[in-house]
Amino acid sequence: MDALAPELMKAFWAFDKASVAAGAIPVKYKELIAIAVALTTQCPYCIGIHSTNARKAGATEAEIAEAAMVAASLRAGAAVTHATHALLG
Repeated sequence: MDALAPELMKAFWAFDKASVAAGAIPVKYKELIAIAVALTTQCPYCIGIHSTNARKAGATEAEIAEAAMVAASLRAGAAVTHATHALLG
């Protein structure tokens, strides 16, 4: 992708880097958020990258596990609430 769309990928990588940089939300929390999102989108590459980055930012295994459970509860909650569409039809 870098070779085929260099300007677009340059912009993407800059955006990607900026999105997890320290700001109002500390890096550790951004990486925990990224893990939860990666689990819900089921991207193995993102799961691996952000798990490693979260650990480097000081996240514990317990924090990563809790982030995973937040992701799981949101996916389960979405299934439960969307069941109303199946039931009301």
